[in-house]
Amino acid sequence: MNEDMKDNMKDMNDMNDIHDMIEVKGIKVDNKIGNPKFKSMFAAFMAGAVVIGGLMFTSDKLNLFGFDAVSTPSSVAAANNSAAANVQTASLSPTGNNSVSAIAKSASPAIVKIETKVKQTNTGQNRRNPFQQGTQSGDTIENGIGSGFIFDSSGYILTNEHVIDGADEISVYVQGYDTPFTAKLLGSSYDLDLAVLQIQGDKEFPALKIGSSDNTEVGDWLVAIGNPYDFDYSVTTGVLSAKEREISIDDTQGTRNYKHLLQTDTAINPGNSGGPLLNLNGEVIGINTAVNSEAQGIGFAIPSSTFSSVVDKLKNNETIPKEPAPYIGVALQNITDDMLSDLKINSTKGAVVAEVEHGTPAFEGGIRQYDVILSVNGKASSSTEDITKAVQAASVGDELKITISRDGQEKDVTVKVGDKNAAASYQS
Repeated sequence: MNEDMKDNMKDMNDMNDIHDMIEVKGIKVDNKIGNPKFKSMFAAFMAGAVVIGGLMFTSDKLNLFGFDAVSTPSSVAAANNSAAANVQTASLSPTGNNSVSAIAKSASPAIVKIETKVKQTNTGQNRRNPFQQGTQSGDTIENGIGSGFIFDSSGYILTNEHVIDGADEISVYVQGYDTPFTAKLLGSSYDLDLAVLQIQGDKEFPALKIGSSDNTEVGDWLVAIGNPYDFDYSVTTGVLSAKEREISIDDTQGTRNYKHLLQTDTAINPGNSGGPLLNLNGEVIGINTAVNSEAQGIGFAIPSSTFSSVVDKLKNNETIPKEPAPYIGVALQNITDDMLSDLKINSTKGAVVAEVEHGTPAFEGGIRQYDVILSVNGKASSSTEDITKAVQAASVGDELKITISRDGQEKDVTVKVGDKNAAASYQS
């Protein structure tokens, strides 16, 4: 077997190692059913947000990443067709206001480098980096490097919450100033992974305009500027690969569940966190936040549609309510052939209610344990996934007409969609 064939087989094997993991949102799924007549065990079913293995925050908190930074050259090909008349190329303009160099030159002065420090709590040991020795209790030591951008000329800065998380001191470096500014943390949100800082100077700072991520289309060219691996003000380009991505990342405080993210192949590396993702008008349409460390060209940014709506609350350190999460409050199980007789039905299409919590929208609407859900709003449901998607697609307060089968008799019930976050807060 020649080397090319071996390489191709290796690539195919690598592709087979990629797995998608699915997570349930809005509807609970149990792994067993209380009725002893049912012979099948409840399978763990996961549906909803994409959880990508190997995701890492892109701020370098001195946690000794086990690989070297490698810069990869990229090229932009023109979509020319000389045989057709009036055909324009899809290449970036090398000159003018919308060129990458013009955007970088205009935007860079408003982009900052953020360094954080923590105080030593024990002699000779950093509470965050046990490999750093030789400091005394009470000393401050470097904790991490990230990026941010000034969005208000009076000195307001947006960045990721995980960039400044746990910091005792925050230093901000601005182009044109010899020494860093000491920043004040005004407000932050763990759930949204956003933070607003403020620095004070003797004159106005350059600031970036926040644009519309909603008006940015898949395939549009984008520019990222930040401080990856302490290489200050690095500029990379790429395109918007996808919108409305959902990922989950575990950290020391719990799990961050990101929604509505922009996916881009623009190169993002540790240290880029908090830096801007710009459109070709030089407007900020995203905040670079995470990267898939096991892939190439898969990075994620918080869209401007998310942070522009909460920036004032962050500036004033106000609590940001969680986004409503549609739910009805049932645990579902797909139907197997050996359940048909007990459920008095003839088909495995639909889903059986394994559990319904008292006081939930489903319970108040009349749904009970061992009911079989056949359709939602007149659309037949083949599985738990269909029902989950139907609930998630609804808005809190919507009324759903749900057709169920109980003891072989079909009936319609009306269920008003509730907010899972509000219900959890009330129970707490």
